[in-house]
Amino acid sequence: MATTSFDPFRDLDRWLTGGMVRTPASVGMPLDLYREGESFVARIDLPGVDPATIDVDVEDRTLTVRAERPATDAKDVQWLAHERPTGTFARQLTLGHGLALDRISAQYTDGVLTLTIPVAEEAKPRKIEVTHAPAHHPVIEADKA
Repeated sequence: MATTSFDPFRDLDRWLTGGMVRTPASVGMPLDLYREGESFVARIDLPGVDPATIDVDVEDRTLTVRAERPATDAKDVQWLAHERPTGTFARQLTLGHGLALDRISAQYTDGVLTLTIPVAEEAKPRKIEVTHAPAHHPVIEADKA
C-alpha cells in the first residue's frame, strides 16, 4: 500500500511562486505573504486608496481584491515624474484546500490591507491516540477422556 502526502497549502506555494510575477496589478498591489501560527497573512500595499473602494471577495477558491486609486485632479499639470499608478486594480489569488474561507478577515490600516486566512480545523495536525488492547489468544484445553 502506497502512502500519499496531503498538503493543504500546496496551492499557496503555487500562489507565491506563480502569483509573484510583476504585472500591472502586482505593481499597483504588491503583497507579502507569510504564515503566523494557524493562519496565513497577506499584506497588500494600497497607499492613497479610499477604503470605501476596497472590495474583497471569495468565489470557489479564488480570492479577489479590488481597489481604486484616483488620478490627480490638478489641471495644467506638467509631470516631472509619474510613477504612482492610478485607476482600478485587481488581484486574484487561488487558495488551497484546508483553509477556513468563511473566516477570512480584512483590515485596512495606514495604507496596508491585511488579510488573515485561517487554517481550517480539519486541516490542522492532530495526534491520534494509540490504545493497547490485550491479545486474545484462543485457549486450547485437552479433552479428559
